[in-house]
Amino acid sequence: MDRRAFIGTLAGGLLVAPLAAEAQPTEKVARIGFLQRQRNENVTAFTQGLQEAGYVESRNLALEIRIYGGKEDTLPRLAAELVFLKCDVIVAASPYAITAAWNATRTVPIVGVDLESDPVANGWARSLSQPGGNVMGEFLDLPELGGKQIQLLREVVPEVARVAVLWDATIGQVQVRATEAAARTARVQAQSLGMRLAADLPEAFARAVRAHAQGMIVLSSPILLGLREEISKLALTHHLPAISLFTSYPPAGALMAYGPNLAEMYKRLAIYVDRILKGERPSDLPIARPTRFDLVINLKTAKALGLTIPPSLLQRADQVIE
Repeated sequence: MDRRAFIGTLAGGLLVAPLAAEAQPTEKVARIGFLQRQRNENVTAFTQGLQEAGYVESRNLALEIRIYGGKEDTLPRLAAELVFLKCDVIVAASPYAITAAWNATRTVPIVGVDLESDPVANGWARSLSQPGGNVMGEFLDLPELGGKQIQLLREVVPEVARVAVLWDATIGQVQVRATEAAARTARVQAQSLGMRLAADLPEAFARAVRAHAQGMIVLSSPILLGLREEISKLALTHHLPAISLFTSYPPAGALMAYGPNLAEMYKRLAIYVDRILKGERPSDLPIARPTRFDLVINLKTAKALGLTIPPSLLQRADQVIE
């Protein structure tokens, strides 16, 4: 081969190689919408779950996070925006977000996480095992947990006769009714402290103090999760042993918590997303409920309140904060 023929062959090879590389199929990018009240450790847990399933932003994942910041009236617009962006899946955290997403679309899969609602009673699903629509995910819907919280509180404060029940008056009616019924069974007087806004918190505690409450049960809702620092501080200031469903409360200063691990629930949402993206029908994916409940106790708070935690309770605790 002469010199000119060799150079021509080499140049042709150099030109063909980039073209062949460009012709290779690129990895499909999944667009995931996320409606959440605030950025917190649960958002981090969900994104970690996506990473463990093989989804990486800027490579095969476009994550559209929309934070509504407690402004529920913005949710319809945010949900419509995610539909307009042609998200493959919408993850909706809270009953408000699920309602907004469901009103915006009956075709885009909605993976929800909700501690307050019954998805069947709300019309989002036909049954837990066969939802039949576009809503699936992790739902707690165990209002009787209020009774378990009363039981645990009485193990620490056996003489408790009056408890304040702090709850979200916009979504917590089923929970508070079940908790009040459990209190009557336990012969404990329950004072209902329904609130709608963060600004209602000081007055709620003032009412608890006027009623001589000897303990506080904090029911679940997105607003009460977001106020865990403020509620825990006020409970300690007013010498109220407080127990919540949210396990993030004792690290914030509350006495106890008994409930599901929210971070694990959010990580499991990524499994739903992955299954949908791999072709499974959303209508066939069963709705799950948490099966593990953690007991968390803050010994530092117990000492500040002058309380002694029974050894039997400490042995059952999944986490003890000292």
